[in-house]
Amino acid sequence: MAEGPLIFDRALIRARRRRAAALGPATFLLDGVAGDLADRLAAVLRRFDLAVDLGTPGEAVRAALARLDSVGTIIAANAQADVAAPRAGPSVVADEEALPFGEATLDLVVSALALQLVNDLPGALMQLRRALKPDGLFLAALLGGETLTELRQSFAAAESEIEGGVSPRVAPFADLRDLGALLQRAGFALPVADADRLTVRYDSAFALMHDLRRMGATNALIDRRRTPLRRATLLRMAQIYAERFADPDARVRATFEIMWLSGWAPHPDQQQPLKPGTAKARLADALGTRELPAGEKVER
Repeated sequence: MAEGPLIFDRALIRARRRRAAALGPATFLLDGVAGDLADRLAAVLRRFDLAVDLGTPGEAVRAALARLDSVGTIIAANAQADVAAPRAGPSVVADEEALPFGEATLDLVVSALALQLVNDLPGALMQLRRALKPDGLFLAALLGGETLTELRQSFAAAESEIEGGVSPRVAPFADLRDLGALLQRAGFALPVADADRLTVRYDSAFALMHDLRRMGATNALIDRRRTPLRRATLLRMAQIYAERFADPDARVRATFEIMWLSGWAPHPDQQQPLKPGTAKARLADALGTRELPAGEKVER
């Protein structure tokens, strides 16, 4: 379990997902990510006999991977509240922060739009790397720091104006550089982190918030405000949102930043970086410049 400060109320996250399922979930974002994940995996020319889908809500990722000949058995790993519904394949009760898998037992671990809500992401990544067989692959998508920036700014402005202060309402997601460093820290080989940005348009900020409820993605911060939101603040937030982030047709924009992470469990046959001093060509020659010894000043 997490050893650092607790940021997210994990029990509340599960409750919000159950509520979203009862409302009729909004799955357009997850469906798109599942398709992209399958496309990325299809480009990897190897076989994965045993895969785990870690923490992903719903069946979208497993359905997409089931169409790939390169993926064998896919196990759904999720918390008890999320595995209550019948599933098409094998499943296991597991929290992303306390994995039940033995060392070097899995060929592939994937996850979609789940790992941004763990309290100890470095620890979770280390557990994942240990659970992978040598040359096993980890591939995940999670929400990045620019996600819902418009909503965050609008709430902050409205609360400052109406109530004289700001309360946390949107999760503090990590940025790309931080995530790349975490992959290296966890011991993954050939780590890659990249980002996609999706802009979704809504009739109003209220329509966006309705979709967030249907995604199970409303505020689950431990330090969230516990008193009801004032109606005047909510109305002012929607007004500011429309003033600052509307297109000419009056529809408002909402940003979702998708951060992609991939890394391999180390294996001797993987490509290795050259040792210092073993290069056969000088960078200065390739660039057509003069190489200066350390400490020598450039003539102007």
